[in-house]
Amino acid sequence: METIQTDIAVIGAGPGGYTAAFYAAARGKKVVLIEQEKRLGGVCLNRGCIPSKTLLHLAKLIFETAESEKCGVTFAKPVVHLDQLRAWKESVLEKLGAGIANLAGRRNVRVITGHAAFEGPKCLLVETSEGPQQIQFGKAIIAAGSRAALPSIFDIKDARVMTSTEALALQDIPKKMLVVGGGYIGMELGTVYAALGSEVTVAEALGGILLGADADLVRLVQERASKIFKEIRLNAKVTQLKPLPEGIEVRMTIGSEEKREVYDRVLVSIGRTPNGQDLGLEKTKTHVDSKGFIQVDARQRTAEPDIYAIGDVTGGMMLAHKASKDAKVAVNAVLGEVGVAKEPLIPAVVFTDPELAWCGLTEAEAKAKNIPVQIVKFPWSASGRALTLERTDGATKLLVDPHTEKILGVGICGAGAGELISEGLLAVEIGLRAQDLARIVHPHPTLSETLMECAEMFYGHAIHAYSRKRG
Repeated sequence: METIQTDIAVIGAGPGGYTAAFYAAARGKKVVLIEQEKRLGGVCLNRGCIPSKTLLHLAKLIFETAESEKCGVTFAKPVVHLDQLRAWKESVLEKLGAGIANLAGRRNVRVITGHAAFEGPKCLLVETSEGPQQIQFGKAIIAAGSRAALPSIFDIKDARVMTSTEALALQDIPKKMLVVGGGYIGMELGTVYAALGSEVTVAEALGGILLGADADLVRLVQERASKIFKEIRLNAKVTQLKPLPEGIEVRMTIGSEEKREVYDRVLVSIGRTPNGQDLGLEKTKTHVDSKGFIQVDARQRTAEPDIYAIGDVTGGMMLAHKASKDAKVAVNAVLGEVGVAKEPLIPAVVFTDPELAWCGLTEAEAKAKNIPVQIVKFPWSASGRALTLERTDGATKLLVDPHTEKILGVGICGAGAGELISEGLLAVEIGLRAQDLARIVHPHPTLSETLMECAEMFYGHAIHAYSRKRG
């Protein structure tokens, strides 16, 4: 059995893991990166963010061509060639995976393919196709990620019941599809299948979709989704799934009403669960909570001093860019660059149609915490660029401290909101005042102007939308 000595061992090669490995290597550390799958990139690249965005791109094209008739341009109805579509999607993933592998080589990061488990607080055993390998490390960073949750009520051992992993494989286009869960995964993949021709029904057990974002912005998403989907059911609890030859029988309750329906496929998208099992954590001092998440401090260190954990496996906002940020925090801590522990500002983006993005304080949080804010909202119906795009179904929103005039939160709903939110993130992160954002010249006509005009509305002098002057 080969024994490898390394400064840092990183378990998992998703956005958190490979960021940690590459950043540590760039800082002069000897790094070993361990990944179970042959292609690097983790869930995000292989079964998450990237494949879903490739399919959402196609959905956008389908919707735009269908809606261009009102502008005087008519296209033939799209014909979907599933084999070619899947091949194109796979080619995108292969290029990105190969790119990560190439960067690992250029940074002298040793990549080992296999399953890693702790033998103790300073040692890992990796089971590879060529036999076991022992890794003795100075520090370890766990970036094992998460997987789609499938509670026992839905786990009926039928391929027609899918998680996001199977849904992204796109085996067919079902005529009738039920999406269980109105979170970002369910809404995004529901949008994809609706664009490809499925009759999509969304069943959300709670009283609203996309919880976490402000209700006024979510409403804009829901209004368009109600035109794309057959139905969005709130307070709808699925109580039973049963396989039948003709489909999946679904029983659900909506208030006091009970429904029995048959769907060709059911997508279960009700959250994710951490991959903390089978890592040998019991051989270390690492603590895991009742849900399986690894407990860490502000610098991503576990209760075992030389072991750190980052990303989905630690809970919180289970987002790729949050994992990447965690990675740099952990590596800096390993290097002894402690600094001031500060909670990072993490933006959220839902790639529905329209997109929804926010950062900093939300209106709901301000109310819950009794934080005084003045809310200003610029409607995209007043945006020249939105009109040229035939996408006035959006709004840009600022939450401003009425005393200091600092921008505390930003929310955007509309086409390309995920690209626009970074300016809002910068404003909140560095403590810009509304007047700072208002005085910055934005190019015309662009959707970015909505941020400037929203800030101008705070003072009552926006050019393209009326608002009262501040007292």
